[in-house]
Amino acid sequence: MTSPSNPAAGPLAGVRVIELGQLIAGPFCGKTLADFGAEVIKVEPPGKGDPLRKWRLLKNGNSVWWEVQSRNKQSVTLDLTQPEGQEVLRALVKDADVLIENFRPGKMEEWGLGYDDLKKLNPGLVMARISGYGQDGPYRDRPGFGIIAESMGGLRYLTAEPGRVPVRVGVSIGDTLAALHGVIGILMALYHRDARRGVGQVIDIALYESVFNCMESLLPEYSAFGVVREAAGSALPGIVPSNAYPCRDGWILIGGNGDGIFKRLMKAIGREDYAASPEMAGNDGRVKRVADIDGAITAWTKSRDKATALKILAVHDVPSGAIYSIADIAADAQYRARDMILNIETRDGYRVDVPGIAPKLSATPGAIRSTAPRLGEDTESVLKRAGVKAETIADLRAKGVI
Repeated sequence: MTSPSNPAAGPLAGVRVIELGQLIAGPFCGKTLADFGAEVIKVEPPGKGDPLRKWRLLKNGNSVWWEVQSRNKQSVTLDLTQPEGQEVLRALVKDADVLIENFRPGKMEEWGLGYDDLKKLNPGLVMARISGYGQDGPYRDRPGFGIIAESMGGLRYLTAEPGRVPVRVGVSIGDTLAALHGVIGILMALYHRDARRGVGQVIDIALYESVFNCMESLLPEYSAFGVVREAAGSALPGIVPSNAYPCRDGWILIGGNGDGIFKRLMKAIGREDYAASPEMAGNDGRVKRVADIDGAITAWTKSRDKATALKILAVHDVPSGAIYSIADIAADAQYRARDMILNIETRDGYRVDVPGIAPKLSATPGAIRSTAPRLGEDTESVLKRAGVKAETIADLRAKGVI
């Protein structure tokens, strides 16, 4: 498949975004807005650009990850450490709706580009500021990375088998959660500006807070009972049964924790006695018998291969599934049917599969309208539109500002 239909439309059409971020959190925020029609002007330092261009596996000298993170964006090179570069950014801000930055707190103010400075040029500007610990507090000036946020937010403490070293999720989930909180904040701020008061505001997104916001019942359980949830591997403590179970040829996941689902699951594995048990009818009772329940499920799965077990569970309407690798994802009919795997041609002329657009909007769907840009390819056109004269652009290029 190529891009979904209706590529020109998008619910954020007409929204202009300046993206100053690098690597993951800021750019993923910008990418999500761009997928839904926002015009995203990505500002990169001259020379090397965003370091993500060289992260992980490269093809023709560029990261294939770059093709996902920077699709639908324009690339402008600009050295913000130089006064001339700062002045150009001010020109761009005048007709922008949103500015995204993920520098360490205080850096924008050091350049004379803090919100108090920029709102004088554009009172309606919405400024999303993504940092490790937020714009204030005792940790404000510490360097922040997604892995540290995952640790401080409570996630890394739980990602382990009991008694073993905590492991990372496998992707930069702390950065991505912060980016999505940024998108939510931007949309709320734009709604407030346009529907209510006509003024912009700052969205202060801390990586650790974005992780912590998704940690479910950890804090109230600790507050009410003094309980510290510990690492439990593939199980979900206190919610039974929900675990990974071994088959002859690998593992499957089963979520049988709903009361009705539990009964269907027990019938599927031939344990009608458990299905009929008043003691196990509710989750509170099942928690007391978790070892027995998991043991019964394991005895059943170990005698079958994955495909057979999953087929039986599907017949009984029990949530279950294989543990997918990316090879499994790429071959899966559901992903293909919903355009979640799209094939694009990059600026370098090779074709590659990339993730599709989520979420799905019925009237104004997102789309891939353009592939990831070459470094600085839109600098001249964007600056001219902002009112920068041709001779000034030539001078800035000669000085290495752009």
